[in-house]
Amino acid sequence: MNLLRTCALLLLAFACSGAWAQSYPSKPVRIIVPFAPGGATDIVTRIVAQKLTEVWGQSVIVENRGGAGGNIGGEAVANSAPDGYTLLMTSGSIVTANQYVYKKMPFDPAKDLLPITNVASGPQVVVVHPDFEAKNLQQLIDLARAKPGVLNYGHAGIGSQTHLAAENLLFSAKLDITSVPYKGEGPAMTDLVANQINMATANIAGAIGFINQGKLRALAVTGKQRSPQLPGVPTVAETLPGFDNTGWFGLMAPAGTPKEVVDKIYRDTAKILDSTEVRARFYVLGMVPVGNSPAEFAGAIREESGRWAKVVRERHIVVN
Repeated sequence: MNLLRTCALLLLAFACSGAWAQSYPSKPVRIIVPFAPGGATDIVTRIVAQKLTEVWGQSVIVENRGGAGGNIGGEAVANSAPDGYTLLMTSGSIVTANQYVYKKMPFDPAKDLLPITNVASGPQVVVVHPDFEAKNLQQLIDLARAKPGVLNYGHAGIGSQTHLAAENLLFSAKLDITSVPYKGEGPAMTDLVANQINMATANIAGAIGFINQGKLRALAVTGKQRSPQLPGVPTVAETLPGFDNTGWFGLMAPAGTPKEVVDKIYRDTAKILDSTEVRARFYVLGMVPVGNSPAEFAGAIREESGRWAKVVRERHIVVN
C-alpha cells in the first residue's frame, strides 16, 4: 500500500510540475543584478528583461543589490524560493572566482544555484581619463613600473569581473597598482570620468558610451582580437603576447527550481538572444549573445573556475 501511495504521489508531483511549467510565469519575475546600476551587468539584464516581458506577458523586474563583489545579490537569489520567480544575472567572477577570493562565502554557487544560460560575452577595455599622462598601454606599464603602488584602478568590487580582469593584467605585466573597490561598475566609471581614479579595466558595455563621448580614453581591449566597436584600439596581446580576458553574464536560478521551469527560461531566452534586434543591441555594446544550454553553461563554469584559482593565488586576492 505504501509503495502504491508513494508511486501515486510521485506521478502527481510530475504532473503538477509539468502543469506548473506550462503556466509559468503567472506573475512578475525578478532578475537580481548583483551590482549597482549603470554597469555592463545592469545594461545586459535590462535588455533581456524587456524582451522577456514581451514574450511572457508578465513584468520582468530588474532589482539591483550591489556589494561584496556580487555576493550579496548572489546570496539573495540562493536563498529565494526555487520557483523561477527570482533569478540572478551573474557576471562570471561571482560563480567562478569568488570561491577562491572570499574565505567565507555566504552561499555555494555550485550547490545553491542552477545555471540556465550564458546570455552574452565580451572583452574588457583598459580605460583612463583623457588627461592621464599615459597615452597607450606600454606607457601605462612603464609609468606603473616607475611608480609602484602609486597608481590606482577602480572596479565593481573585490572578486568582480572588472576587478579580476585588472588583476589578470597586472599579473601578466608584473605591475603594482592599487585596487579601489566600488559597489558596481557604474560608480567606478563615474569616478574615472571625474578623474578621481587613474584607470579601470571595464566591460566594453559599461565604458563605450564614455569612450565615444570623449570622456574616457581606451588604451587596449582584453580579447584575442580587436573589438569591431573600437577598431582603432589595440589588444593587450599586442603589448603582452598571449593575453586574453573575456567576461560574460548569465542567468541562474535557486537550486531546486523545477527542470521544466529552468528549461522554459532557457528556451525563451535563447530565442530572444537569436533575434536580429538583440544581436544588434549587443553588438553596439561590444558583446556577443551566447544562449548555450544549462548543461553547457554548467560545464563552462566548472572549466573557468579552475583557471581563476591560479590568478587569485598568485595575486594574493583574499577577503576574510
